[in-house]
Amino acid sequence: MRILHTMLRVGNLDNSLKFYTQVLGMQLLRQKDYPEGKFTLAFVGYQDESDGAVLELTHNWDTEKYDIGTGYGHIAIEVADAYQACDNVRKLGGKVIRTAGPMKHGTTIIAFVEDPDGYKIEFIQKKNQ
Repeated sequence: MRILHTMLRVGNLDNSLKFYTQVLGMQLLRQKDYPEGKFTLAFVGYQDESDGAVLELTHNWDTEKYDIGTGYGHIAIEVADAYQACDNVRKLGGKVIRTAGPMKHGTTIIAFVEDPDGYKIEFIQKKNQ
């Protein structure tokens, strides 16, 4: 068994695709409209779906905004340099909500950014081995 994807409901698919592809550097792997159901599915990731987990962005055509709720945590992405990753997000118009630095009670360098729908993405700096 393996994890295939994580699904996020998004209010504006174009804004979300721009964020995940242009700001975070993922690729749009596939996208399909379902007119009878009035929704679109778009899959984004850093690698092909056969090689690793990806994100499924679900856009219900009649819903502009979702309440994230208290159960959702975040998506984690490994980065070479969390400080540089935050700078890149800012330069591309993204929102950094916790600047890069050591995690509380630890030494791992982390940061948090937020996508257009308010979902949190954690950058975890790859440890030098």
